[in-house]
Amino acid sequence: MLPSSLSFFELLRFDAFIALAASLITCLVLVLTKKWHGSFSMDSSSGVQKVHTTPTPRIGGIGIAIGVFAGFAASNHGIAAVEKRAILSAILLAGIPAFIFGLLEDLTKKVSVKTRLMATMASGVLGWGITGVSLTHVDIPGVDWLLSFTVVSVVVTAIAVGGVANSINIIDGLNGLTAGTALIILAAFGVIARQVGDIPLAFTCLIISGAVGGFFVVNWPKGKIFLGDGGAYFLGFALAWIAVLLPERNSNVSPWTSLLICSYPIIEVAFSVLRRSLREGYSPTEPDFAHLHSLANKRWANKIYSGFSKPVRNGLTSPFLWIYATIPCTLAIFTYQNKALTAFSFVFSIFCYLLFYRKLAFFRWIPNRRNQ
Repeated sequence: MLPSSLSFFELLRFDAFIALAASLITCLVLVLTKKWHGSFSMDSSSGVQKVHTTPTPRIGGIGIAIGVFAGFAASNHGIAAVEKRAILSAILLAGIPAFIFGLLEDLTKKVSVKTRLMATMASGVLGWGITGVSLTHVDIPGVDWLLSFTVVSVVVTAIAVGGVANSINIIDGLNGLTAGTALIILAAFGVIARQVGDIPLAFTCLIISGAVGGFFVVNWPKGKIFLGDGGAYFLGFALAWIAVLLPERNSNVSPWTSLLICSYPIIEVAFSVLRRSLREGYSPTEPDFAHLHSLANKRWANKIYSGFSKPVRNGLTSPFLWIYATIPCTLAIFTYQNKALTAFSFVFSIFCYLLFYRKLAFFRWIPNRRNQ
């Protein structure tokens, strides 16, 4: 249950507002000046996974990074805010490799997926180096014993961080989808952190939400600016690091809670790799147009919103996926104190994903054998 002391006025924080304003202004400036930097910052409208119709700046991650930094700079410098500032500074510093290599891909289009993934994993290692925090338990007998060894713990943390960050990049295919999903995920992390008394982590979520919100206003629904790989990997790292911090800072929160909260993008990337691997002659890293959000855009939004322009139909598809993302996040808020219920909720989230995917792919909740 939500604590009775949880106040709406806790959300009205100056540092979160500054993060939002800085992100919003930066994104607007980037859009208004695209004729100056567009030759290297534009995202082409050609490509099998593309759904936008005109070249668009793909460097919105700059706005989010500046927003988080502005929120950090505007934070109270008193003793009570020291821990929150430590968390934010670690995210900003450790997130540099993920952000820089992603941004280089946005500008040069020549940085491989493997290189970006390794950079994000390096951010995970750097996060441990700065804070000394890594995954020390996942509530699985035997695995927890292995995680008691620092080397194993750090390697697993790096892999987990890289996996979550890459999953955020995978769902970055529609206007507002990634930003909206990130806001839902941050809300779940923030509420649980507040419930268990981890105020610094809860307010960290709020500041990052402000930075994401500023970008969201420009990105949704018409897609005037895109997150880009720099933004997706930096935001993915921030979410992944919060997912590590929540159970490590609060022993009464199971790591399964973090997995459940991030389940939508994680399930999407896992299912995508599996789906592509089963296709003969197809690489698991090769882009396609068969993601859940791609099918939702084609099957639902293009029919329901047929009277709107393609960019608007693109953006109006995202709410369908936000609804799905909300399911595991809501379950996490009410099950985080029970490991069995949290694990069951994760399985239920997988079931819901497969159910929706079958409906979109085969036009019915359970496909006929001849369609399989």
